[in-house]
Amino acid sequence: MVFDAEMIRNVYQSLPERVNKAREILSRPMTLTEKILYAHLYAGEAINAFERGIDYVNFSPDRVAMQDATAQMALLQLMNSGRERVAVPSTVHCDHLIQAHIAAGPDLQTANQNNKEVFEFLSNVSNKFGIGFWKPGAGIIHQVVLENYAFPGGMMIGTDSHTPNAGGLSMIAIGVGGADAVDVMAGMPWELKMPKIIGVKLTGKMSGWTSPKDVILKLAGILTVKGGTNAVIEYFGEGTKSISATGKGTICNMGAEVGATTSIFPFDEKSAAYLKATGREEIAMLALQNINYLQADAEVTANPEQYYDRLIEINLSKLEPYVNGPFTPDAAYPLSEFAKIVKEKGYPQQMEAGLIGSCTNSSYEDLTRAASIVKKAKEDGLKVKAQFIINPGSEQVRYTAERDGILAEFESAGAVIMANACGPCIGQWKREMDDPNRPNSIITSFNRNFAKRNDGNPNTHTFIGSPEVVAALTIAGDLCFNPLTDDLTNEKGDKVKLQEPKGFELPVKGFDVKDAGYVAPVVDGSKIEINIDPASNRLQKLEAFKPWDGNELTELPLLIKAKGKCTTDHISMAGPWLRFRGHLDNISDNMLIGAVNAFNDKTNAVLDPETGEYSAVPALARKFKAQGLGSVVVAEENYGEGSSREHAAMEPRFLNVKAILVKSFARIHETNLKKQGMLALTFANKDDYDKVRENDKISISGLKDFAPGKNLMVTLKHVDGTTDTFEAVHTYNEQQIGWYKAGSALNAMNRNEK
Repeated sequence: MVFDAEMIRNVYQSLPERVNKAREILSRPMTLTEKILYAHLYAGEAINAFERGIDYVNFSPDRVAMQDATAQMALLQLMNSGRERVAVPSTVHCDHLIQAHIAAGPDLQTANQNNKEVFEFLSNVSNKFGIGFWKPGAGIIHQVVLENYAFPGGMMIGTDSHTPNAGGLSMIAIGVGGADAVDVMAGMPWELKMPKIIGVKLTGKMSGWTSPKDVILKLAGILTVKGGTNAVIEYFGEGTKSISATGKGTICNMGAEVGATTSIFPFDEKSAAYLKATGREEIAMLALQNINYLQADAEVTANPEQYYDRLIEINLSKLEPYVNGPFTPDAAYPLSEFAKIVKEKGYPQQMEAGLIGSCTNSSYEDLTRAASIVKKAKEDGLKVKAQFIINPGSEQVRYTAERDGILAEFESAGAVIMANACGPCIGQWKREMDDPNRPNSIITSFNRNFAKRNDGNPNTHTFIGSPEVVAALTIAGDLCFNPLTDDLTNEKGDKVKLQEPKGFELPVKGFDVKDAGYVAPVVDGSKIEINIDPASNRLQKLEAFKPWDGNELTELPLLIKAKGKCTTDHISMAGPWLRFRGHLDNISDNMLIGAVNAFNDKTNAVLDPETGEYSAVPALARKFKAQGLGSVVVAEENYGEGSSREHAAMEPRFLNVKAILVKSFARIHETNLKKQGMLALTFANKDDYDKVRENDKISISGLKDFAPGKNLMVTLKHVDGTTDTFEAVHTYNEQQIGWYKAGSALNAMNRNEK
């Protein structure tokens, strides 16, 4: 089935003219990223030579995708938008609220029971507004999008940070917050700072144990977790042609871990083969007809240093497998050096669990390559020594893999097949351990490995590798095992070397599925009523935030000065808190409980200036709010790194935090703060962070003259009567200042429509 075929035909029909017109105005060759961005300028947006990293530009994405955890808040906002029908094709995917515990069947049954109210809400709102609905068990959003909706040359946004997965099919796909999604679903322009472009030239060809995952694991080590901020990573070179479409998706998916706006590969024969295999031959043919517009211009690839803001080259023939971690996805180590690192740093060497799946690595190719290792190891008398968990990426992948005996190979080695869902990747793992206080090591094929990310346990050292490496280390049960050089001893005492992985990019017999899990919306949803029980602890109607009162911010108490890494997981945890994603009041009880207080090195313990005692962060914020006081949060670099969850912005807004002052922001989170009417500021001089004391009163002046490019002033009033004053930088443009004054972007949108 080809979804939205008419829309896709229209995109291809206008693509050549739009790209040619942009090239004429730019008067130079164009990168692939530029071609797609300029082809999706919002109607009425004048074509200019927009300055990368500087100019804000309005775009018209072709579609929106939402996963169930973030869709709740997005759809609650959509209900307040005044729309009756979405303006662009949109979908909801139920993949986050399924906890991995026993196995696929019982876990899915439990999820349907525990989340009945939420799933019904998402289904009903989808029907009302004309949104496609993918049932629980249908698969992980990004795998489902790649199989059904991604198309070369298109542009989409998704309420999940790993939306760039679709870049594997040459699509500009960007992770956003729910308010951004509402703008696009409401037919409004979507604003984005014109990104810089990092060119990654791939040469050579992978072989043996090396896989596409190793490309991005290596790149994460080069760029670090914020090296891709406000930039698109565009891959090019002969090496791209040897990587499967799903392999390219893996690489693009994990570009989120370096802060990239998105990542993209050029369209090629591998892309066309995947489109045909997934029932989209018409799209493959249209893309082949437009192939010159779905690749960078020849002059760009011949002289890349002239057209990219940064250039990196990776030789696939020399690339070796990597393992990244723990606690951050950019701690990158070649497998040949990893054992030494484990021993030097004292990481627990026993490997206790191996997990294959997630939106990053759960394709048919991933499963077949990992299964080939498991199958041969079993034949050689080796037993798997660690817990083994598999999460297929979609029902189509699961059904096909079961038909072809792939899942049986895993199960015969003791692996458990979990539901087609995110599961342990996002903390939805009910892990049973003998002693949770014991330091332990696990390895996953996931994308993110912050502390407590997978099982809620700060003592778990999570490492990231390819499915092949995960399979090998799970069989060995030893984090220091290197399958390229080391032997294992089987039950007979014989030395055995693991066989190099072998797999299939696409199933020989083709994909098959009985029920993919898709439910089309009704033709007319105008009569559908959306009722939310006022007593519900899962869902809550949104009340509009109050507009700015026109005053400067004067002597606000410091809520917390966060130290070190402060991701959206620290600001608004997932795991058990996912159940409150549709209830702003309840989920606000997790606000910043994972952030480390710079004054005592503790989490969820901040000074109450009135009592002199330490309090939970949300409790103190609620106390200030009840007293009619706002508060301020101070933090360090790359604040809001990680997931796109806008709850990390909405919770402070709800609890009356007035400003977030940091050394630097992660892109999505800064935008989310702006959308919710928050003041997002950075230190003009990062050393001023050190001036903030525990019981300061903080004033921010200049808001009455709030203007683009004009710094604000921050004054710290210390308890000893002294003060410090310094400048704070902001990146607000006129429209975003309008959001702040209106109280939120949604408020501003509603005002404009009246």
